[in-house]
Amino acid sequence: MEQKSGALERAQALKLIIFDVDGVLTDGGIYIGESGELYKPFFCRDGLGITLAHKAGLKTAIITGRKSSQVAFRAGELHISEVFQGSLDKRAAYRTLKEKLNLRDEEIGYIGDDLIDLPIMCQVGLPMAVADAVPEVRQQALLTAGFAGGQGAVRELIEFILKAQGKWQALLQDFYEPDAGSGLAQ
Repeated sequence: MEQKSGALERAQALKLIIFDVDGVLTDGGIYIGESGELYKPFFCRDGLGITLAHKAGLKTAIITGRKSSQVAFRAGELHISEVFQGSLDKRAAYRTLKEKLNLRDEEIGYIGDDLIDLPIMCQVGLPMAVADAVPEVRQQALLTAGFAGGQGAVRELIEFILKAQGKWQALLQDFYEPDAGSGLAQ
C-alpha cells in the first residue's frame, strides 16, 4: 500500500466511503454471455470489508457510470443503500449524496480507478485508488492499495481506515468468539 502525507489523519475523520464499481469492486472486465447477459465478478473479501465498515459505524455508497442489475443485487446483499447508477457526471450524484447525509467533503472517502473518478477524488477528504488505477488517479490518491480492483483493494483500504480510527481490533476480536461471523455478508 502506498500512503501519502495526511492519509492517516484524513482516514480518522471519515464517516462515508464511496466506491466506484467497474475496476474497483470488480476487476473492470465486462463479461457478456451468449444471450447478452452481463456478469460482474465481485470479491468476497471486499464484501466482508464493507460489512465490517458498516459494523464499525461507517456509511458506504456506490457511484458508478454504468447501470446493471448485478450492481443493485450486490449492493443489496451488502446493505449499501445509497447507490447511484448510470452517473456519467459523478459530481451530481456526489452532491446529492453529500446533502442527503449532511456530510462535509472532509468526512468522505472515495475509491476510484479511472479518469471518470477524478472530479470526486479532487473534492473528498480521502481520495483512494486501487493498485491498477490509471496514473492520474494514483497521483491524486492519498492512499493506493497494493491490490488491484476486484482483488482485495477495497478490503485493504477499509482495513486501513478502520485501523486509523481505532476500530479494527474490536472487530477482529469478535471473530475469536464461538458464534463469530454469523450473519456477516461477504
